[in-house]
Amino acid sequence: MARDDSPATPFSDKDALLANVALLYYGEGLTQSEIAKRLGVSRPTVVNMLRESRDRGIVEIRVDGEVLAASTLSRRLCAKYGLQDAYVSRSRAGSAQAPDRAESLAQLARVAAMAVLDVVRPGDTVGVAWGETIKAVAGAMPRQPVPDVTVCQLIGSMVSDRVAASEDCAIRIANNLNADCYTLHAPAVLSSAALADSLRAEPTIAAQLERLECLDVAIYSIGNTNPDTHLIAAGIASEAQVAEAVQAGARGIVCCRYIDGRGAAIDLPPNDRVIAVEVEQLRRADRKLVVIAGKDRLDAALAILRGGLATHLCVDEPLAEELLAQD
Repeated sequence: MARDDSPATPFSDKDALLANVALLYYGEGLTQSEIAKRLGVSRPTVVNMLRESRDRGIVEIRVDGEVLAASTLSRRLCAKYGLQDAYVSRSRAGSAQAPDRAESLAQLARVAAMAVLDVVRPGDTVGVAWGETIKAVAGAMPRQPVPDVTVCQLIGSMVSDRVAASEDCAIRIANNLNADCYTLHAPAVLSSAALADSLRAEPTIAAQLERLECLDVAIYSIGNTNPDTHLIAAGIASEAQVAEAVQAGARGIVCCRYIDGRGAAIDLPPNDRVIAVEVEQLRRADRKLVVIAGKDRLDAALAILRGGLATHLCVDEPLAEELLAQD
């Protein structure tokens, strides 16, 4: 769905909560009793909230993503970090019990799926990354065609239990947008820099990488540099290599490329062996929707925001609050 340039409607925190409840009921298929238990409210309260969400037009065919972007947390994130929009997911409003990562990620993915439909416009070229978070977003998207959209895979393929196949993420999002899809027919990481250089020079691969120069929208997440990073788990980099990158200032990992605290690329292995979008290509995209789950991604999220690598941010409530607490 395209966004227009008219002034934003002043939605409230209550609107944002109603939208989240509607997503749980209509999107996830939870019963009213299950939602009441999750949110720590009574079932009649949930019934009233669902009725109000319909009466006020928050629920039509899909939940209006603009409502999700309009809570106080969202507005404060936009003001603090210069974002065009911020989307904050809330899994257990009013409950002292924190959701587990799976539940939190599932709710964040549903909110991010609505954000995708708000950000993508007719005629756009959209780059889609990989990973657990982006796979969840792709799986949560409803089918909502947008005219004349092209989807491009941002990073090559890799077989791993830890990292979702990048072509799967791109194809799913393209199908839901009824878009053309250009997959990147190459491994994400090669065994040597020389082999990677040779493959990049192949006409088919070169043409696919050339499309990444003119992205209107980039949809991606960011990994941290902790010992459990997917780079180590997937065998892409050794613990010693990641430690070296951290020593050099790495704070996050985007498509297997390290970035420092200001969002600048760090040229350390496996950077020279990667077949993927460059950090500067992401930065040049007109709209950059970055989806990040968990407080453990705080440093990585700050690197994205301080480096101008996000125009639209989708995070869970704990991470949003951590971001707002930073000096």
